[in-house]
Amino acid sequence: MVRESQVSNTKAGVGRSAVRTPFSGGTLSIIIPCYNERDTVLEILKRVKKVKIRGVTKEIIVIDDCSTDGTQEKLGRATGCTVLFNEKNMGKGFCIRRGIEESTGDIVVTQDADLEYDPNDYPLLLFPFVSEDVDIVYGSRELHPQNIKHAGPIFYAGGVFLTKLTNLLYGSSLTDQPTGYKVFRRAVFDRVHLTSNGFEFCSEVTAKVLNAGFTIVEVPIRYSPRSRQEGKKISWKDGIVGAWTLVRERVGGSEGRGCDIIQS
Repeated sequence: MVRESQVSNTKAGVGRSAVRTPFSGGTLSIIIPCYNERDTVLEILKRVKKVKIRGVTKEIIVIDDCSTDGTQEKLGRATGCTVLFNEKNMGKGFCIRRGIEESTGDIVVTQDADLEYDPNDYPLLLFPFVSEDVDIVYGSRELHPQNIKHAGPIFYAGGVFLTKLTNLLYGSSLTDQPTGYKVFRRAVFDRVHLTSNGFEFCSEVTAKVLNAGFTIVEVPIRYSPRSRQEGKKISWKDGIVGAWTLVRERVGGSEGRGCDIIQS
């Protein structure tokens, strides 16, 4: 199943032909923000490296956000990837933005440093980019029929709320706005300026690409949630900031009022 959520571009002078080139091979930049993940970071790197994608070279960039639990020492032994260390704790959004700036790939994907998201889904996430009409793909946990577990009722309700609020404000039809798997053509970031430092990155980037008239395609992904006791860091306060970010960008962001919802 593939779903498309599209807000048509009504902003004068914005064309997209420069972005739309089919992806049949090249470099995939994998951005991995990391904070206090000593028990999982080397395992996720192992899984990322193991994935084989025909015609695609992987560029792996890990951004450690001033971890204090021994993660940095483990990353010091990591090979086959670029590791960047923040001098102080800056937040997930900052790490992703730094990773994007350092990356060189044709396609950029965000990957959490825990084991909730399965890198074996990369081929499915990349498949829509064979079409020149696709610029952005989100992996949806809601679309995969085997995902019956959630991190907890509060986490699940927060994700549903942010998704519904996104659809209400932007005329989209997303099923999973705060997903950890977001994939972009590099040229998207030439049009979208990101500033968020925290977990509100998901809301900011979604709002800005929809405001700019980009299409978001969703594909089903596997999900193995962890609890707060197991290291999950996002809280209800982050949900409030994410909601405010959506409202702020709708009121003060770029115009993109017309909408055309397509589902296939």
